[in-house]
Amino acid sequence: QVKLVESGGRSVQGGASLRLSCVESGRTGSPFVMGWFRQAPGKGREFVAAINRSGNTREYAYPVKGRFTISRDKAKNTVYLEMNLLIPEDTAVYYCAASAFISRDSAEFLYWGQGTQVTVSS
Repeated sequence: QVKLVESGGRSVQGGASLRLSCVESGRTGSPFVMGWFRQAPGKGREFVAAINRSGNTREYAYPVKGRFTISRDKAKNTVYLEMNLLIPEDTAVYYCAASAFISRDSAEFLYWGQGTQVTVSS
């Protein structure tokens, strides 16, 4: 079975940088499309970023575009989310997810990690 495990979340001050990691195991066949979502109180689950199978196409939500970068190392079965210039509005539980097709819709993602907490103070 496919398993995704996120790591890297912690409490930081505004303006700081963090790198989240998601390690995938149990997959057979070609790589999944990978995405990052986040959940903050009262906001629902929000799309953050996605990257296609080859890594040559990326999509970002408008609030994080220019600040966050999604990347992947297929040899290590790992996807990253580099977060820069963090602001309090970025505070959320961040989830890694895998999909057969690139999408911004959480319903299209087949597998999910358990999440990692990112807290950004003023």
